[in-house]
Formats: sequence, C-alpha cells, structure tokens
Amino acid sequence: MGYRTNEFKNNSFEIGKKNLQYYISTLLKEFKFTHAFFPKVSSEYPIEKLAYKFNSNKINYFNKQIHSNNIVLGSKYDQSRRIEADGIISDKSNQNIWIYTADCMPILFADKGSRIVAAAHCGRKGLEKKIIIKILDAMKNLGSQKKNILVAIGPSISKENYLVDEKCLKDFYKKIFNEIDSNQLIDMKNRHKNSKHKYNLDIREYAYKQLINNGIIPHHIDISNKCTYKANSEFFSWRKEKNSKRNWNFISSK
Repeated sequence: MGYRTNEFKNNSFEIGKKNLQYYISTLLKEFKFTHAFFPKVSSEYPIEKLAYKFNSNKINYFNKQIHSNNIVLGSKYDQSRRIEADGIISDKSNQNIWIYTADCMPILFADKGSRIVAAAHCGRKGLEKKIIIKILDAMKNLGSQKKNILVAIGPSISKENYLVDEKCLKDFYKKIFNEIDSNQLIDMKNRHKNSKHKYNLDIREYAYKQLINNGIIPHHIDISNKCTYKANSEFFSWRKEKNSKRNWNFISSK
C-alpha cells in the first residue's frame, strides 16, 4: 500500500517589514479550505497575529499537546486553560484550529460536504494510540461522510531520517496491529533495517494506511514532501535540535 508525496504550494504575506512564508495543500485549496503549514519563522509571532492575515473575526484554539489520542470539540473548548489533547474538531463556525509540530505530522482534516474541519498532532505515539481513527470516528458522529473527507499531512520527519531501536520498532508494530506474529516481525524488521542496531520508521506510511483502512479515498490524501529533519534551516526538528521550539499549523472552519 504505497503512498506518494507532493510539493505543497509556497505562499507568503507581510508582517511589518518581514515577508513570512507558509505552505498550503493544493487539495484543500481546491475545495476552498483556509489553512497553512508554517515554517520556523512563524514562532516569532503570536498565533493571533498570524491568523489575522487569514481571518480577522475568528477565535483561535490550541491545546497542550502530550502525544495522546485525546481530542476536543471546539464548542467544549475552554479559553481560560490549555486542555491536554492532541486533536481538535471544529463543530461551529468562526474557529481557527491550531497544532504545533517538530518532526511529528501536522494532519488537517476537512469535510468538503459538511465543512467540518479537524487537526491532529500525530507522531509514532499518536499512530500507536490511533488518534487518526478517533478523529475520523468523531467527525462521522458529527455528520461527516468518509467519502467527503480530505486529509493533508504537512511537513514531518521522513523515513530516511527517523531511526529507532529494535525494541521501539517491536512495540510500535504490536500496538498498531494489536497483535503480530514472529514471521511478520522479521519481515518488517528486514524492510526497515538501517544498520545493526537501528531501523527506519516511516510514520507517513502508517498514517496513510490508517486513513485508507478507515475509509478515506486515496486521492483525498495529500502528503507534503518536506522533511523537517532534512530541511532544518526552514523547520524546527526535535530530533535535529533537541529543543522545545515548534512549527505552527492551522485550519479554519467555515
């Protein structure tokens, strides 16, 4: 079950005298969803200032991300405190949904029929805890049809630059497949082996598989070819820099 990556479109706007770059998915743009994947320079500005360039009258929401499968509905959001969660679903108009990333995948969901949108911060732990599936189920409960859901996965770490040890790889496969036999594990280890003690892990591949296996149409999935580790001059990468700085990403409800 292969996937392909695409070159996301580069746009920009001015803040003060500085030209600020950002990326958009052509798939989401085609259906007129306001969104952006920002590089590291975005961290210099509050999200309210970034959002104003897109929507001046919308409320901004973001969580305290903890690598969980917790999700929050926009209508249940508490502006007075940051909720511990890694996904937000817009169930009202005038909501800007923000997530921050640095190697993990920023995943934006958009229903072209109902116009419901959602966002998830998802890395290896998010895949293990199946946050993608949880968001799809929650969107369905709100009235979305999976045949109408579009998904854009922004800049994240690539398979070539994400190395894990054998225990981490075993734990990952056991959790995402629930159960795995020894022959499957040997095949997977051989496929991902990088050196004697390290293995490549492709989080994009397994995000794609979870989406496809849960009813999302393949051509409704758009994956950025930008690797945050490789393009570290442009994006924050936790594995490269080992600091707390993050890239902002957002999608706006109708």
